[in-house]
This record gives sequence, structure tokens and C-alpha cells, in this order.
Amino acid sequence: MAAPDELRFQELEEAAELLAATPDATTPRAGEERPSHVAVAMGHEEGEPGNDSDTTELLGAQRRPPRSFWTFEYYQAFFDVDTQQVLERIKGSVTPLPGKNFVRHRLRNNPDLYGPFWICATLALALAGSGNLAHLAEKRAAPAYRYSPRFHHVTIAATLVYCYAWLVPLALWGFLRWRQSRGAGAYSFVETVCVYGYSLSAYVPTAVLWLIPAAWLQWLLLAVAALLSASVLAITFWPLVRADGRATALAVVAAVVALHALLAVGCKLYFFQPPPSAGPAPAPPHATAGARSHAPQLPGTNVSLPGAHPAR
Repeated sequence: MAAPDELRFQELEEAAELLAATPDATTPRAGEERPSHVAVAMGHEEGEPGNDSDTTELLGAQRRPPRSFWTFEYYQAFFDVDTQQVLERIKGSVTPLPGKNFVRHRLRNNPDLYGPFWICATLALALAGSGNLAHLAEKRAAPAYRYSPRFHHVTIAATLVYCYAWLVPLALWGFLRWRQSRGAGAYSFVETVCVYGYSLSAYVPTAVLWLIPAAWLQWLLLAVAALLSASVLAITFWPLVRADGRATALAVVAAVVALHALLAVGCKLYFFQPPPSAGPAPAPPHATAGARSHAPQLPGTNVSLPGAHPAR
């Protein structure tokens, strides 16, 4: 067995040989701890394009709604918008520009239901409230008119507006999906509902301005609002139907525009139609009784003379 001094001498010789081979190498001193691990850089370096693509995919995955249709988080993703986005989409829904598709240039694969929901609610309240105020302003001078608020108009307006904003897009989306099976393009159902919901924003100020008691101005405002919002719908859905025959494409766009204008006309005629005028008020009963009591009668009888007038 080798002595400890011989072993220490052999270690010193091996260290001297290593220093001679690698003069730049450093040897740990007594009392220093040797590193237990070495950091290894993995992945893309800073500035490489791989980081950008990975970050984009990660952010896109975070914004995608969950796959489960029956979860609250699925619908929460469609209400994740700020005020600036909603205002920009409202502005785009009333400014039709050729070549500016509302879905591609405004929604940008991020449709929401927050704006359409509150636009429909505001339109229903504006129709019911403005209609009641218009009737009150028109008939308040009539002595026989008694105002009674018609709260059922709020329910009717809400039912009409929300049914239009959901059922018509559902029918159009179903038609576009059927065409998609034949090789044509289509929007998602949420995108279609979003377009229709924002298109109703033009009718909100129109319903308020219908308080002005001028029939020609009311119809003019209706025509302008319907033209602006229907033009946005036509520009948005025309690229999807123009692949068909010209007659089919024009028929689809004409149906979209006609239904949109028909909604405005129906609201105008129902909520702002003047109530039927009341007939002449009947004579008070005491006046008739008084006139009969002063009519001359035959002596000794209770029969009044016909056509006779009381003496003054």
C-alpha cells in the first residue's frame, strides 16, 4: 500500500503536466467550491425569428375560446373587447366604403357579442320610449285624450329587434354554409351575428330623431339610416355570393337589404303611428234631462209636445 506522501506527490506531478499542456486553465484553490452544474442555453437566441413565431402562436392560443361549448369561458371570450374597438366597429357599420369588408377590416378574426347585445337593447328602449313620447306630444292638446304609458311596447320592441338580430343571421349563415359545402366561402355564425348587430346602430339615433313631428323628415331619416347600414351588409356579404350566378348573387343581396329596410319601416309604422282619433264626446246626461224637463206638456198629461221649444 502506497504512503500518503507518495500519493500527494503523484497528484502534484499530474497537476504540473496539465498546467504545462493548458497554460490558460485555472485550478481551484483550497477552500473554493467547484460548480455543481453548468448552465446551458437552449432554444432560439434573442433576435432570431423563431421567438416571434412562438410568441404569436402562444398569444393566438390564449385568445382562442375553449373548445367546450357549454362552458362560461367559451362565451366570455366574445365579450373581451374595449371601448375603442366597439366605437371603431360602430363607425365602420355606418360608413360603407367600397372594398372595405366589415369582417376583414373591422372584426379581424375577433368578433364580439358585447356590441351587438347592447346595440339591440338600446334600440329597443329608443323605439319604445320615443314612440310613447311622440304620441304624448301629439295628443296632449286634445282635451279628451288621456295618456297612459304603454310598457308592453318595450317587450314588443325587444322581441322584434333580438329576433331579427339572431334569426336572420342564422338563416343567412345556414345558406352560406350550404354553399360552402359546394366550394364557396362563408363566415362563422358569430361573425354573421356581429355584422348584423353592429348594422343596427344606425337606427338608434334615427329612432330618437323620429320625435320631430315632421313626417317627411322622419321618412328621410329612415331612408338614410337604412341605406347606410344596408350598404355595409351588401359590401360584406357580396364577396361570398358573387361566385354564384349573377341572378343568385343579386337575389341574396336584395333579400338582405330588403329585410333590413323592412325592419325600419315596420318599427316606424308600429311605434310611431298616431293612435285612432276618438269620436265626438257624448252629451252629458244632465244636459239631456234638463232639456226634457223644460219641454211644454199637454195640460193634465205627462206627454211632451214634439218639436216644441221651451218658452224663454
